Amino acid sequence: MIDRTHADELIPLDRLRPGQSAQIDRFLGCSEHVRRLEEMGLRRGTTVHVVRHGRPCIIRVGGNRLCFRCSELLRVLVRRAEVAT
Repeated sequence: MIDRTHADELIPLDRLRPGQSAQIDRFLGCSEHVRRLEEMGLRRGTTVHVVRHGRPCIIRVGGNRLCFRCSELLRVLVRRAEVAT
């Protein structure tokens, strides 16, 4: 059985805790900042794993770890990964 209670809810990436995973849904911010994140591999549908919570946060994308700061100028909105129960 899949728990979909929070699966459809969009939340800011920086609100996830270490060990949690989510899929990127959208970016809010200027196109220059969004393009830079896409160059680093952060694209819609990409699964990210939180290594360290906060600002700056550290995430794992594939085999890479990335460190960045979310701010009012750039928000990464994600959907939590579904959890099998």
